[in-house]
Order: sequence, then C-alpha cells, then structure tokens
Amino acid sequence: MRRLAHSLYFWVLVAVAAGTLVGSLAPATGVALQPLSTGFINLIRMLVGPIVFCTIVLGIAHMRDLPRVGRIGVKAIVYFEVLSTIALAVGMLVGNLARPGDGFHADPTKLDDTAIAGFVTAAHDQSVTAFLLHVIPTTFPGALTSGDILQVLLVALLTGFGAAMVGERAQFFVGFIESASQVLFRIVGMVMWVAPVGAFGAMAYTIGKFGWGSIGRLASFMGVFYLTCALFVFIVLGVVARLAGFSILRLVAYLRTEIVTVIGTSSSESVLALLIDRLERLGCRRATVGLVVPTGYSFNLDGTCIYLSLAVLFLAQALDVPLSLGQQASLLFVAMLSSKGAATVTGGGFITLAATLAVVPSVPVAALALIVGIDRFMSEARAVTNLIGNAVATLVVSRWEGEIGAAQLRDALARGPGPIAP
Repeated sequence: MRRLAHSLYFWVLVAVAAGTLVGSLAPATGVALQPLSTGFINLIRMLVGPIVFCTIVLGIAHMRDLPRVGRIGVKAIVYFEVLSTIALAVGMLVGNLARPGDGFHADPTKLDDTAIAGFVTAAHDQSVTAFLLHVIPTTFPGALTSGDILQVLLVALLTGFGAAMVGERAQFFVGFIESASQVLFRIVGMVMWVAPVGAFGAMAYTIGKFGWGSIGRLASFMGVFYLTCALFVFIVLGVVARLAGFSILRLVAYLRTEIVTVIGTSSSESVLALLIDRLERLGCRRATVGLVVPTGYSFNLDGTCIYLSLAVLFLAQALDVPLSLGQQASLLFVAMLSSKGAATVTGGGFITLAATLAVVPSVPVAALALIVGIDRFMSEARAVTNLIGNAVATLVVSRWEGEIGAAQLRDALARGPGPIAP
C-alpha cells in the first residue's frame, strides 16, 4: 500500500475515476472544475518550449557531427510520412469495412452548425503559406513563449548548429543551457505531481459538459475508432517495434503513467517533457530525442490520421453520401498534408477535419455537428495513439543510428521508468 501511495500512476487513475463520478452525479460541479485541468495544462505548457529548446541545443552542440544531425532528421521525416500514410489507409480501410455511419440517415439541412462555426473559420484560415510563415517566430524569445513546437524547433536548431560551429568558445553558453535543462526537468518532476488534480478536473468537466448521452448516440463510431487505434498500436506499431528489437507491450507498460495522464487530460502535450526524459533514460541520445519527439508532435500524428479518414467516411455514410474510390484517394492525399501541424493549434484535429471535408463538396462541413459532442472523448484515443507512435518513432530512429542495442533496450524497458522525482 505504501508503494501505491508513492505512485503517480495510481493517483492519476484514482483522479480519473473520481472525476468521472463527479461529472456523472453532479454535472454542473464537473463543468465548474475545468480550471483545474486548464491550470495543470498551462503549467506544463510554460515548460515545454524551454525544455525542447534546451534538449535540442544540447544534443546538437555536444554531437558536433552536423551531417549526422541532418541524417537523423531525414530518417525521422521519412518514417513519419510512411507511418502517417499507413494510419490514414488503416482508418479508410476500417471505415469501408465496418461502415459505422450506416443507418443514421442524418439530414444535413437540419443540423445545427453553430457549435462548429469557430472550427470552420479556423480551417479556412489554414493554408500552406500561412503554415510556413507561422513556423517563423517574430522574435527569438517569442518562440519560447508562443507554445508552438515548430517555432521552438526552428530556433533551437539554429542555436544548436550555431553553438556547434563556434566550438570551444561556446562552452560557457552550452554549460548554461545544461544547467537550465537540469533545473527545468526538476520542475517537471514537481509539476507532474499535480497531474492527478488536472486529470480530475478534466474528466469531471468532460463528463459533466457532454454527458454519457452523447457517447450512447454515437457509440458505434466511437467503438470503431477506439478499436482501430488499438489495432494500429498493437499490430502496426507492434510489427515496427518487433523489427526494431523490442516489444510494444513492454513500451506501453513503460509509458503507463504518461498514457493515463494523457487519458485524463485529453492532451499528449501534457507529457511531452516527461516523454523526452523517459526516452533518454532508455538510452536514446539527447540529439535524437530532441529532434524526433518535438518534430513528431507536429508531423507524426498517427491517431489524428486515423481519425481524419475514419471520421470523413463516417459522416458520408451518416448522410447517405456515396464516395467513389477517386474521392477517397483525394481525401487521403489532402489529409496527408492537412494533418501536419494539427497539434500546434487548439482543437487541431477537428480543425483539420473541417479543412479535409472541403475537398468533398457532397459532404457539407455542417455535418461536423454530428460528432462535435464526442470530439473530446475521441481526442483521448487520438492523443494516446500519437504519444505511443512518437515513442516508437524515437526508439526506431535510435536503433537505426546504432545508439542503443536491442538487448540493452529490452533490459531498460523491463526495469521500468522508475519513480518521478518531485
């Protein structure tokens, strides 16, 4: 019992159960508890930018093999594109086979689209040019305070390369970043013990706000999506992990605290800093973790990709709109592009879905009103799948680079992550 009392994993589980109970029995109270979740997420977000910056700068500065850094980046991007395409194809395949939208016979003219107006507006504002310009921060410090991972990544890469090229004369600067990194990770250890409070508030709000009724009406779609995510993790990522010399089951067990925290908060960003630390403990080099994890949070969104293809097919089926193979192929291509950077904006998955629907005029964007009520529940499966996908990606790239042996990795996973130091 004493061991459980010191387990963050245990307390997050208790908090999730308590939040569910409060949201069910006292919905108004549950909704009022949302600030607990918002406060915890904000605490984490204030640390993510500086931690990602320090991790990347130190990794590149210590490595000093700049061609190798470029090689790691190329391998990561290739891996992301392949796995994202497979995730989109899996979602489309399951959507065609399971057909979760059949039988709804929804009338698009009777849908209330007021709840999705903000998402539709944001989707129209998304373009390739706007996306690329958004990656460039207006000021150097602004990148660390914007909360945009891609901006932090750009500034950190430039700083890391600059420090590596300066060489010995940059040792004082690198030493300062090293000290700052240690302080920041210690702060993460303290903040993570607030995770049960955040998870409690998030679950109470979700259940209190949306209720079990919204789940019941769309249970078939939710069930198919959750099952598809599970199959992708344990079969597709399981095969990738096996080829890289480790077990996906061991990795899931290793990341159990992070997974439960993500479920409670519906945000993979809440454990980004902790994931970086966990992967370094497994033996991955700091440069590899610093490059792959932050980039993966914007470009390797397996759960979001599954959701995009499956949701479009569900909405088409619910409205009795047949989609040809050509239209589905167009959707696949558009979703491949629109999914990039979905995690960098609030409600990114839903905004990206609205943008993807634009290529199928026969399925009105107003159809999103059918699933807006359960998107919060769907985001949990998306976030967990994204988290596991990025952990697998980092380990695979590390194995490709010869940074860690298969036996060493298996032993580290078997030992477990160890306690989180407050």
